[in-house]
Amino acid sequence: MQQVMSYICGAWVYGQGNTRTIHHAVSGEALYQVSSEGLPLAESLEYAREKGGKALAAMTFQQRAQMMKAVAKHLLANKETLYAISTETGATRADGWVDIEGGVATLFSYAGLAGRELPDDTLWPEDEMIPLSKQSQFVARHVLTSRPGVALHINAFNFPCWGMLEKLAPTWMAGMPAIIKPATASAQLTQAMVKMIIDSGLVPEGSLQLICGGIGDLFDHLDYQDAVTFTGSAQTGQKLRAHPRLIEKSIPFTMEADSLNCCILGEDVTPDMPEFGVFIKEVTREMTVKAGQKCTAIRRVIVPDSQMEAVKQALIKRLSGVTVGDPTLPEVRMGALINLEQRDEVQARVNELCNSGCEILCGGSLDQLVLTGNSNSNGAFYPPTLLYCADPMTNQVAHSTEAFGPVSTLMAYQDTEQAIALAIMGQGSLVGSLVTADEQIAVQVIRATACVHGRMLVLDEAASVESTGHGSPLPMLVHGGPGRAGGGEELGGLRAVKHYMQRTAIQGSPSMLAAIGREWVRGAKVKEEPIHPFRKYFEQLEIGESLLTARRTVTEADIVNFACLSGDHFYAHMDKIGAAESLFGERVAHGYFVVSAAAGLFVDGAVGPVLANYGMENLRFIEPVKIGDTIQVRLTCKKKIKKVQKTPEDKPHGVVMWDVQVLNQEQQPVALYSILTLVERQLGDFSASV
Repeated sequence: MQQVMSYICGAWVYGQGNTRTIHHAVSGEALYQVSSEGLPLAESLEYAREKGGKALAAMTFQQRAQMMKAVAKHLLANKETLYAISTETGATRADGWVDIEGGVATLFSYAGLAGRELPDDTLWPEDEMIPLSKQSQFVARHVLTSRPGVALHINAFNFPCWGMLEKLAPTWMAGMPAIIKPATASAQLTQAMVKMIIDSGLVPEGSLQLICGGIGDLFDHLDYQDAVTFTGSAQTGQKLRAHPRLIEKSIPFTMEADSLNCCILGEDVTPDMPEFGVFIKEVTREMTVKAGQKCTAIRRVIVPDSQMEAVKQALIKRLSGVTVGDPTLPEVRMGALINLEQRDEVQARVNELCNSGCEILCGGSLDQLVLTGNSNSNGAFYPPTLLYCADPMTNQVAHSTEAFGPVSTLMAYQDTEQAIALAIMGQGSLVGSLVTADEQIAVQVIRATACVHGRMLVLDEAASVESTGHGSPLPMLVHGGPGRAGGGEELGGLRAVKHYMQRTAIQGSPSMLAAIGREWVRGAKVKEEPIHPFRKYFEQLEIGESLLTARRTVTEADIVNFACLSGDHFYAHMDKIGAAESLFGERVAHGYFVVSAAAGLFVDGAVGPVLANYGMENLRFIEPVKIGDTIQVRLTCKKKIKKVQKTPEDKPHGVVMWDVQVLNQEQQPVALYSILTLVERQLGDFSASV
């Protein structure tokens, strides 16, 4: 029998004693043994901090992004090996796609986010300068820095790849190493992916370690710079959250627990509407994908009483057509549960629901289960099971007992207020869905139930065409939920990266803050050069390099000509009487004329290193510009981001953000904004090989 090894302190190792066995979900065959007994688990923490942590923290956000992108490409190139192992866990090809390629997509997503939005530095200035004094020479801003700790990720069995990568992506981006503790029932798949990453040589040693088996006394050795995340049952999560070491050291703990997510059919939807079909399809899919073993699966199906019979018939018909069996066969739509223990657990929860008064409409027993392919009674198969709760307002068990498999419970409501009450009775969910074509119903339900959900999906005919579905967490959206769902947040774009970093408020002079953040802020010292900054290559530009332009007096002809050119004849610019009664008291120049005139003052028109205007951000008009006012521009290099040269044919370049201050004759700002330019680099990334 094979051994599922751990990767600790730079070596693949296996424990001695306290062995657990992993069985094939389909055949029941004993496949692997797992043990971490006697391994240097405590030493792995220090190894991560000293080796992986220091290496990652020394890398810039852009370098970490490129590392993660390379890892993602490597995993995709070797995905078939992972798919083969995935079938051992009872997963179909479609199930494996969500887990394997969905996880890899998360790496790509975070690499892309960082490439677009994070600095080419190890420190992340989070916000703009905050004035703390009248003259603005005492200011503050918040910065984010890497914590010299390690993230311990304790994952669930249902998504051995995605569950790891959705936490690993923001952890690495934050410059923190990770120790992965997968659930034993599917540890062989996590181990295979970790081995691919380690063998690739793409990540610094110590940035990724793996513990297959128990974690022993690892919690006792955690420190205040570390972080812990947990995905799994609420009972286990609450026990870990209360560990004395976490409390003593104030160690961040993020929990994502299984919840009784709901899907509501709006009062407006009838069987002849397209939304009715959308609802039936969505519920069926969430019951059968991964054999219902999803923390986001629909457990409570909330339906208008007037449509209950139609929904019952449609769901029973749809579920009866789901082929269950060997997940390697293309015709099979639902595979097995992870193991026999889980199957017994699901049956026990179904029995508990039935004992509370719920009625089985289909499934609920292995007796009538027909399997497709080389499947046998030793496999952990369970039929799609639909229950009906006749009195959901008083049956608390239907809102508190979860069968973590292909099981959902139908419950009726009399009006939208009662549907809202039923949704809230879940006491906190990762996700909820509403299928409706009525905007007012959507407004009423979402505004009332958003407080108990981490994510909500509103499906109508239009959205259903491109919807990723009720049970699909996305890298750019928050994944987590209040109450029973754990009270934590994961993903959510760059929000997740900040979870693993230290936010610090820095106070001082603008020049000091500019030096610390390596990003110029208004009020800091500037450097003026005789050479126009648009004549310099990316490498030659310095942060704080500035140009004070010539002046331009705004005339009535300027305003009239701009109005004719743009078609903007707003009264404040063109109507002398109307403008006199406005808040300005007289005619003023168009704001966009001021921006255009400013560009005319600071742009160097000759061919040079500046390739293109990339965009404008944070435009604010501070003071009106009146006829006869004189404007001048202060252009300052605020920050630079080097962009990777993808091919030798690409022109090497970087993005330069310029601070633009348009001043009047009294040196008061009339417009403030930033522009982004693509600026050519002198040396390309491929220059050495060319």
